[in-house]
Amino acid sequence: MSGRVVVIGVGNPLRGDDGVGPAAVEGLRGRVPDGTVLTVSDGEPARMLDLWDGADTVVVVEALRAGLARPGRLHTLTAADAASRTAGTASTHALGLGASLALAEALDRLPPTLVVHAVEAADVELGAHLSEPVRSALPELIDRVAASVRQAHGRDGEQ
Repeated sequence: MSGRVVVIGVGNPLRGDDGVGPAAVEGLRGRVPDGTVLTVSDGEPARMLDLWDGADTVVVVEALRAGLARPGRLHTLTAADAASRTAGTASTHALGLGASLALAEALDRLPPTLVVHAVEAADVELGAHLSEPVRSALPELIDRVAASVRQAHGRDGEQ
């Protein structure tokens, strides 16, 4: 195993709460071990697979839409949980993480470890800023992602 850890902030900063993934990645700079790849994506499945290619651990950060949403509520999901929870309309993106995971599974390109840290969105309108509940949840979201990255680096160091 390479020990490569990739953090992908999924979203569009010009669409309100959909920008929480990129905002979290920005907040991680200087807070994660050297060698951690910090990147952003619009969530298009083929690009997602390219971003995590060769990684042992992938941490995805994004906004979710839920039926009975509680904006700002945080979730930590496994790949299997994310595939079922982000199917259909749960993601804020046209295709969403569920499509990326399905494609990766079909092509045998799922990383050995994939964790999703997500926050429930309130507003994803074009031109909006992060809503107050999501902005308030951002520090804890960044802390959770940083902890996942440190854990991944520790696990890789033990191998």
